[in-house]
Amino acid sequence: MIDMKLIRENPEVVRQSLKKRLGDVRVVDSLLELDKAWREIKKEADDLRARRNEISEKINQAKKRGQNIDSLIREAKDIPIKIQEKEAKLTTLDERRLEIWKKIPNIIDKSVPSGDVTKNKVLKKYGSAKKSKSKEGHAEIMESLGLIDTKKAAEVSGSRFYYLRKDLVRLNYAIISFALDFLSKKGFELIQPPYMLNRKALEGAITLDVFEDAIYKIESEDLYLIGTAEHAINAFESNEVLDSKSLPLRFAGISSCFRKEAGAHGADTKGIFRAHQFEKIEQFVFSKPENSWREFDLILKNSVELYKLLKIPFRVVILASGDTGSTATKTVDLEGWFPSQGKYRELGSCSNCLDYQARRSNTRFQDSDEIKFVHTLNNTAIATERMMTCIVENNIQKDSSIKIPSVLQKYMGGKKKIGAVKKKGN
Repeated sequence: MIDMKLIRENPEVVRQSLKKRLGDVRVVDSLLELDKAWREIKKEADDLRARRNEISEKINQAKKRGQNIDSLIREAKDIPIKIQEKEAKLTTLDERRLEIWKKIPNIIDKSVPSGDVTKNKVLKKYGSAKKSKSKEGHAEIMESLGLIDTKKAAEVSGSRFYYLRKDLVRLNYAIISFALDFLSKKGFELIQPPYMLNRKALEGAITLDVFEDAIYKIESEDLYLIGTAEHAINAFESNEVLDSKSLPLRFAGISSCFRKEAGAHGADTKGIFRAHQFEKIEQFVFSKPENSWREFDLILKNSVELYKLLKIPFRVVILASGDTGSTATKTVDLEGWFPSQGKYRELGSCSNCLDYQARRSNTRFQDSDEIKFVHTLNNTAIATERMMTCIVENNIQKDSSIKIPSVLQKYMGGKKKIGAVKKKGN
């Protein structure tokens, strides 16, 4: 959440940010009205408590002097009832206030381009984006080589599920092992979180009402399947006061992820590019506020280095304000080149959330005599299924085999290619 002090004292900053996000600025006025009413009732309740203490003292003094205390007794009896009424109003107002407060997105950073998705800006390109003579994408290539089976998966699970088969399973774990080794050497702590979170933990990272249609709920239980390790790692330090000397805390999380992907269509419904289940290695950082942009540059650099080592053509894109997620102040995407589509597609993203998630999760640190909120940052180091689709499309050979990037070969038992089709007579 945004600092309420900022909303009260500088509402125009919040309004301008909402305008950039193409949101409704009237929500700020609605929140301020509720906040004003909440503060007024809170003052009245506090005044009643102070009056109760004052009357109690007056009764004691009057008794000592032998004075009549009937009127004071009557007032003293009425005050708890009035306090109870005020507290009931406070609870109602606070619930309504919090509901709106949580839905106001983070303040957009000044470096973010204004506008919708068409205003996203390419920062840099890496590698050679070659066009394909064939229109066959990863789905057709993998199916023909027997590396995936989506037909049987659809029969037993539903659309956009899959079986990974043969050496594609090895490739998946090769990418995971490579990324974890890479980040471990960079000093990141490896962590594998729970694959389910309760509502309170999940709402520490996201506005659940906004994302409820994207994630899976466990029936009859207060549990949700995670859509990313980010949410679970964020919850790992919830309600904690960290030692400033321990910061930054840098994690490399590995998890399966589960998403409904209700809006997927066209080519995205084929193969494993946009599926309901996938694996992902996530970078997540808890940082001091003054160092969070340095950490942002670090985790983005890590992803760029990983992609360069995998030798895929890709580009780095800063998202425009209208395309930036609600928790982030700034997001940079890494997009891989897909020859079959003749365009770049998102493989991962890097975001600085400032103290937005920390306020929701109550994650703080001790800074001398002061308690402050940390800043949180997240980055998709590698989403393995998507990365495999990019590797397959860019590394298809004339004999229909898939060339394995050299950095992955040691994790593949030395194999340099997979899926080669043997010619007749061999």
